[in-house]
Amino acid sequence: MLEQREKPVVLVVDDMLDNLALVNEILKKDYRVKVATNGQKGLEVARAARPDIILMDVTMPVMSGYEACRKLKQDETLRDIPLLFLTARTDEEDEKEGFSLGAADYIAKPV
Repeated sequence: MLEQREKPVVLVVDDMLDNLALVNEILKKDYRVKVATNGQKGLEVARAARPDIILMDVTMPVMSGYEACRKLKQDETLRDIPLLFLTARTDEEDEKEGFSLGAADYIAKPV
C-alpha cells in the first residue's frame, strides 16, 4: 500500500457535498483527495496542493467550472494539470465548451 505522501493528489471541485463525499469515498483508498466547493476555491486549492488531476463540476456558485478552467489554463504553473469535467450538464454544446477550454475529458453524472 502506498504511503499517504506517495499517493497522487486528486482535487474534486463541486458545490454539492453529497457529490464530494461520494467521489472521496471512491478515490480515497488510492489517492489523496482535496476538495473545494466552487471554482474560486478550487483554484486556490490547486495553487496550494498542485494536484495531479482535477475533477470539476460545471454549475457552481461564485465561479463556474468553465471560468475556473479558463483561469487554470491561463496560469503557467497550473495549465498542464489535466482537468476533467464531472457534471450533470450533458448537452453536446456543453461538452464542446468544456473541450474548447482545454478539458481532458467531459464525464456525465451520475458517476
